[in-house]
Amino acid sequence: MEEKHKITVCLGSSCFARGNEENLNFIEKYVKENNLNADVEISGSRCEGKCALGPNITIDGVLYNEITNEKLKELLDKIKG
Repeated sequence: MEEKHKITVCLGSSCFARGNEENLNFIEKYVKENNLNADVEISGSRCEGKCALGPNITIDGVLYNEITNEKLKELLDKIKG
């Protein structure tokens, strides 16, 4: 069985205020609409220590900074294949 893609959303106050609440909602909606529930594991983290570069999201061990819905869609499209 293939390993799940791991998406970790920083839920620290800075990232949350900079848009990760909206990003988390976007990810959950995207995963549901594209039937990726079995392929993606979503979790949260308290702080990635990169507050000035937020909002931060880690996908499969790679930290992405200054995430917008547009960037997020590109990254999720890659997961979808």
